[in-house]
Amino acid sequence: MTDTDPESRTAGPGAEQSLSEAAEPAPFVLHSDIAKQREIAADVKRPAEERIEAFEDIIDSEVGDTDMMRARNLEREMELRQIHFKFEGGNPTGTQKDRIAFAQALDAVRRGFDTITVATCGNYGAAIALAAQMCGLRAVIYVPQGYGAPRVAEMTRHGSDILRVEGDYEASVLVSQERAERDEFYDANPGGTNVDLQIRAYGAIAQEIYDELRDAPAAVAVPVSNGTTLAGIYRGFVSLYRRGKTSRIPRMVAGSSFRKNPIVQAYLQNADRCRDLVPSRIKETRVNEPLINWHSIDGDLALEAIRSSGGWAAAASDKSMLAAARTIRDQQGLSVLPASTAGLLALLDRHKRDPLPGDRYVAILTGRRA
Repeated sequence: MTDTDPESRTAGPGAEQSLSEAAEPAPFVLHSDIAKQREIAADVKRPAEERIEAFEDIIDSEVGDTDMMRARNLEREMELRQIHFKFEGGNPTGTQKDRIAFAQALDAVRRGFDTITVATCGNYGAAIALAAQMCGLRAVIYVPQGYGAPRVAEMTRHGSDILRVEGDYEASVLVSQERAERDEFYDANPGGTNVDLQIRAYGAIAQEIYDELRDAPAAVAVPVSNGTTLAGIYRGFVSLYRRGKTSRIPRMVAGSSFRKNPIVQAYLQNADRCRDLVPSRIKETRVNEPLINWHSIDGDLALEAIRSSGGWAAAASDKSMLAAARTIRDQQGLSVLPASTAGLLALLDRHKRDPLPGDRYVAILTGRRA
């Protein structure tokens, strides 16, 4: 299941498309017992206090508290115990992005905003679009001109305004941030004024892992792009440790696409901080798109988390991520986004080269149940 060969290893486009599309979440259906709460939360004519209370009920019911399961077949194959999958596909749009999207939508309503904006290449925009629709916010979402995956249609179905930007994701972030400042929109972009809220929202993943294991695992493996998820999980475990809940802080393991992410590159080069990559040298594919970045906005926070915890970072090829996604589908019945296996691959590659001790290890995955 491991593969660290350079990017020359590729897979046919048919394999990329079938696995990526299989990992798209099913349409979100709100539980009937709280459907009334959605009507209240989205009704802008109601008092803010009523909307906030209703939306908090929705968040408590639908976001987070995702499944964690033992990957026993993989344990036997790799001769490593215990490997746990923290499956974020149980969130409304199938990824951990719902955690920060719903938290920021709630914050926006509390602070009196009527519009929320973000730049996206897919998952985060879908999460913001759904969260905004459910609490009566207008969502203005900026998407790079060349991006055309199905999640744009999903954002449109949720009533968001989709605006195309010439250039890449980073250019879209700048445009979104400028619009937020000019028109007094809530800025949900990473690296902005609300980054602490994003970090805290991802810290809930650490709490949920602790609730399952009653201590911290030896390591937590996370796919990284901007680095916000990994930084948040690390901060969550730091808090648990300082409060005496856990006996240790887990080693944070980052995985991303080969030579296409500043966090992994900074770690491998022993650099003191993340440095921007050359955009023209980054080739986007259907598989690696959720991971690649020439500028990881919260990369320095993630790099510090990796180093402070004694963790590590590694890169994965498209071929290895597709193979991992197939294995997980066949062994565990989970249809995962291939890119989300990058952290797991970084963990397993280290074990293959330098066997890890028998302990408990957790990998964060996104997608949906097969």
